[in-house]
Amino acid sequence: MKKKIAILGSTGSIGKNTIDVFKKDKKNFKIFILSTNKNVNTLIKQAKEFKVKYLIINDYVEFIKARKIYKNTSFKFYNNFHCLDKILNKNKLYYAMISLVGIDGLYPTLKIIKYCKNVAIANKESLICAWNLIKKELFKYSTNFIPVDSEHFSIFCLTKNLDTTNIKKIYITASGGPFLNHRISDFKNITLNQSLKHPSWKMGKKITVDSSTLMNKVFEVIEAKNIFNISFKKISILTHPNSYLHAIVQLYDGTFRILLHNPDMKIPIRNSIYFRDNNYPKFISSKLNLKLLNNLNLNFVDAKKFPLVKLLKNFNDNSSQYATVLITINDYFVSKFLEKKINYLKLVKLIESQANRKIFLRFKKNSVKNIDDIKNIRKYVYSKLQSLGI
Repeated sequence: MKKKIAILGSTGSIGKNTIDVFKKDKKNFKIFILSTNKNVNTLIKQAKEFKVKYLIINDYVEFIKARKIYKNTSFKFYNNFHCLDKILNKNKLYYAMISLVGIDGLYPTLKIIKYCKNVAIANKESLICAWNLIKKELFKYSTNFIPVDSEHFSIFCLTKNLDTTNIKKIYITASGGPFLNHRISDFKNITLNQSLKHPSWKMGKKITVDSSTLMNKVFEVIEAKNIFNISFKKISILTHPNSYLHAIVQLYDGTFRILLHNPDMKIPIRNSIYFRDNNYPKFISSKLNLKLLNNLNLNFVDAKKFPLVKLLKNFNDNSSQYATVLITINDYFVSKFLEKKINYLKLVKLIESQANRKIFLRFKKNSVKNIDDIKNIRKYVYSKLQSLGI
C-alpha cells in the first residue's frame, strides 16, 4: 500500500522541491492533500500529475473560481485548513510537509500532527513563536519531527543519538547574503533589487530580504535553541559565502562534527522523507567539491555591518512571547521596504530600535499559551507600529 502524503504550501519553493522529490518515487507514495494560497494553476497541474483529490485554496476568491471551473471533476476543494479533521478522520498520513509562509501556518501545523507519523516543518514562524505548543502535540501523538532548514537539518544529522549535555557549541553558517563584502559606507545606497539577489539560494522576496539583513539567521538561532533544547550561549553564527558547510557541532570530547552539501533544498527534503528508511532510492550525489572545501572562508559576523544579530541578546532560554513580537516587527518593516516606502538603512534601523522598545521587551516575561496569544500579540504590535505613520 502506498504511503499517504500531504504538502501544505505545495506551490511555493519548498513545496515544489518536495513535489520534485516525490516524482522519483511515485510507486511508494500517494499525495493525498495539496494546498496553496492563490496559485491555482500550479496547484491543479500538480493535482493532475499526482491524481490528488483533496485541494485547499486559502484565498476565497480563487477558491470560488476553482470550484466553479472544475465542478465536473473529481477534485474536492476546501477554503481553509479546518477541513483537515474531516479529510483525515479515517486516514493516517505517513508524511506531511508544512511549507506555509507566516504565522498562519501554525494552525494547520498543530492540526495535522495528530494524523501524521512524520512531519517536516519549514514554517519558520511556527517553530520560533510556538515551539512549546508544537512540541506538546508531537509528544501527545508520538509524531516524528524532522527540520528541513539546511542548518537545522545538518544539526539534526550531526546530533542524532547524541545527548545535548555532550555539546559544547553549535555554529550555524550564513552566506552573508548579497552585502557580506559591502563597505558599511555603501549601505546607504543599497536598492531593493540588490537586496533580492541572493548569491546562493533562490527564495521568496521576504526571506531573501531577511537573509540580506541576517535577520533570517537570528530566527534560525532561535529555531536551533528551540528544536535542540540548547542554550543560546552555546550557539554562534559564522559567515560562509559558499553555503557548502551548514553547521558545525563541537563536543566536549575535543572533536568537531561538520556536514557538507550543495545549496539544494531537495537534499534536506529528501532526507526528511527517508530518514528512517534503509531502502530509500539512491539519488545521484555530486562529487566532493575540493575547491570549496579548501576555501570554506568562515568568519564571525561583523555586528557593525549586520547589527540585527545583536537582538539575540534580548532572549533568554525560556520560551517567551517576545519571539512573536520580533517576527511581527520584522514582517511589518520588510513589507514597507518591499513597497519602497523605506530604504534599506531605514529598514534595519527601524527593526533594531523598535525591537528594543520597553513596551515590546516586556513580552520576554511571558510564555505563549495558545494560538490566540500569538494573534493578540501580533495585533497589538501592528497597532503600535502603525501609529508611527510609516
